[in-house]
Amino acid sequence: MAEVTAHATIEASPARLWAQLTDWPAYGRWSATHTGFPKGGPAALALGATFEENMKMMGFPAEVVWTVSELEEERVLALTGKGPMGVNILTRYTLVPDGAGTAVRIDGEFTGAAVSLMAGKLKDSAAAALDESLRRLAGLVA
Repeated sequence: MAEVTAHATIEASPARLWAQLTDWPAYGRWSATHTGFPKGGPAALALGATFEENMKMMGFPAEVVWTVSELEEERVLALTGKGPMGVNILTRYTLVPDGAGTAVRIDGEFTGAAVSLMAGKLKDSAAAALDESLRRLAGLVA
């Protein structure tokens, strides 16, 4: 298993950040790993909704099938994914009001047989991508 976390306080309301997080056509403007949605983002953001995403992981293209596994509007969005080589992915976005801004946390978890072979490199790559994504997200809502 490989786990990564990134967090930042962003000077925007949870509502504004949520709107940006769930704006599927603009997702690539802030997500450092996103390269496209072959069929668009989820038609409706609801528990159990599924969608496909093309990504770059450790510099390599990857196709992930996501399922919305936790949803609390303007607070929590968790996505459970099935990626290449039997890798399972959990990405969880948490938004908590913090003064005039919002504390944003992204947690990522990777499991599967292939993960043990590349855990260190995967953690480094994923942590850098999450930090870059938060930086871009802050820039979009500033």
